[in-house]
Amino acid sequence: MGFRRSLPAIVSGLGLVACGIAGTIACHAGLWGLLTGAILAAIWLGTLHWWALVRPRDVPPPAATGRADADAMALRILLDAAPTPLLAIDRGAVRALNRAARAMFATPDRVLPAPAILDDPAATRLLHEGRRWRIDRVAMPDGRSVAALIDIEHEERTAEARAAADLIQILGHELMNGLAPIVSLADSGMAALRPREIDRDLLHEILGTLSRRAEGLQHFTKAYRALARLPPPVRQPVALRGMADDLARLFAGRWPDMALSVTADAAEWPLDRDQLCQALWALLQNAAEACLATAPPRIALRLRVADRCLTIEVEDNGPGVPPDKTGHIFRPFHTTKPDGTGVGLSLARQIALAHGGLLTLQQVPGTIFRMVLPDAR
Repeated sequence: MGFRRSLPAIVSGLGLVACGIAGTIACHAGLWGLLTGAILAAIWLGTLHWWALVRPRDVPPPAATGRADADAMALRILLDAAPTPLLAIDRGAVRALNRAARAMFATPDRVLPAPAILDDPAATRLLHEGRRWRIDRVAMPDGRSVAALIDIEHEERTAEARAAADLIQILGHELMNGLAPIVSLADSGMAALRPREIDRDLLHEILGTLSRRAEGLQHFTKAYRALARLPPPVRQPVALRGMADDLARLFAGRWPDMALSVTADAAEWPLDRDQLCQALWALLQNAAEACLATAPPRIALRLRVADRCLTIEVEDNGPGVPPDKTGHIFRPFHTTKPDGTGVGLSLARQIALAHGGLLTLQQVPGTIFRMVLPDAR
């Protein structure tokens, strides 16, 4: 490439040398016509050489451009191989952006017919061929959007497998902790019966402790059975304000010295009233116990409908959940209370999940448990 660029300059230089030699010979020989021709040729070659030096040349693309193209190609390959279906949505027209989306809708590009719900920016759920998908959208400045379809059933199966593993681990731990002292006390009771003179006081103490440990293990087993046998929710339209008022009356009877403020939209929502009341009662009891050392204790229950979701919040002004405990509060049988079972919050989260929603903890000055339930209709 460099030799080709310098070739015109070499030719021009040789031509000028030849013109100089011819002009010198013509001058000494008196050949004035040859001298004139040599001078004109030299001027012409000099002009060509100057033009070759100053004319604009094509600037080769920088190496960075090649790297940018390679990076863009790598991103396109990764996008196409992503397991999550990705769609481009533009005023009713829907295109599949990667292999997973093309396989899902059996199309090489355009989705025909496009599900109408995809063009609704407020829609968060899609039912396609009997499977439920969550729609996560990213809006573009020009009005277009990109939607990622998340397989809700796959997420639920993953969560269930993780919860089952946690339950098995905790169940084994708790059973071993409960059975070990029972076995030890039984051995002690057998040893107390061997002497001819039986120490009745010692035997009474051993049997009493053994009974209490057995009752504790039975209590734990009943709590586990209640958690494991949660039936599917039976959804019916429920007046939110009436349900909130019922919970407020129950709370006033159980905690008469604590203030509970209740706000609820005058709307109906499809849910299992019995299950949801059980979940909210567990949250309210948790809030009341958290405020025992706070003066004055304040607890709030809020139910509002917005963006096709029912949002329920239980807030208290207690000391909050310690940072090292936030990852365990929803774990079954995890409790920091001497007489607690560790079932309440876990059961409340299971009820929220069974309704297709979520229960989360919000750390503020105090504590907010927020339950979000999508419209099942």
